[in-house]
Amino acid sequence: MTRRVQIFALIALTSVAAIWGASFVLMKDALAGQSVDDFLATRFIIATVLLIIIQPQSLTQISPEMVKKGFALGLFLGSGYLFQTIGLHLTTAATTGFLTGLYVVFTPILGALVLKSHVTRNEWIGVVMATVGLALLSFKGFTIGVGELSVLLSALFFALHILGLGRWSEKFPTYPLTVVQLGTIAILTSALAIVDKGYEPPNTNQEWKATIFTAILATSVAFLIQTWSQSKMDATVVAVVLTLEVVFAALFAVIAGQETLTVKATFGGTLIFAAMLLMQVRQNPKASSAVNQ
Repeated sequence: MTRRVQIFALIALTSVAAIWGASFVLMKDALAGQSVDDFLATRFIIATVLLIIIQPQSLTQISPEMVKKGFALGLFLGSGYLFQTIGLHLTTAATTGFLTGLYVVFTPILGALVLKSHVTRNEWIGVVMATVGLALLSFKGFTIGVGELSVLLSALFFALHILGLGRWSEKFPTYPLTVVQLGTIAILTSALAIVDKGYEPPNTNQEWKATIFTAILATSVAFLIQTWSQSKMDATVVAVVLTLEVVFAALFAVIAGQETLTVKATFGGTLIFAAMLLMQVRQNPKASSAVNQ
């Protein structure tokens, strides 16, 4: 592999982190006049259909076992997106970006509890650092708001998705497994939207633009770029690059005028960012390669 290809892969993966960071800001516009269920249903329907159009032959590779595992992964990932989007509706874009990144903290903890994985000293130090950073960033007095709790719950589900994907990704081809996961989310969110108040598509051009951006760039394209980049880069490098998502989330929020970064919030976010870096450089490469929000 040439150095040029490695550099291109690094740039491509950084663009994914930037896209995901920007999506936190744009989702504010997408949620302005539509429900969380409607937004997620539209987003994942578009994303799934696009993947099928790009590579329709991938459908022939889907097996019953892949459907079973893919459904579980889609349930974890869909729950993560659902609670993340609810939280974004109730809190700020930068806070949502930072707290979502705590899946990096939850992953080794759940791995130790559920899969009996070994947790290193650096990983426990990272947990403490991230917890302190969370307190500085999100505590309102001695309580945490509903929005922050919702985003934390989303991070928990994202961690479950990472662990599950880490165990099952080697058994199935990446592309059709991704289609099954995104398709599962599309079906579940559509069902929730219909049961709730009936599905309604975006109402305004602004909402459509934000939804299409998150569906195509932040979901379909981002997943494809990440999959390709990870075939060219070391898993640890991939994990570190993807933590730039939280930095881009805060940056774009400030540019959009949604945020004013205080010293306290900046220090808290820096601690969380440092915790993610510390834990990722020590994390099992297989688990690191599964990071994808």
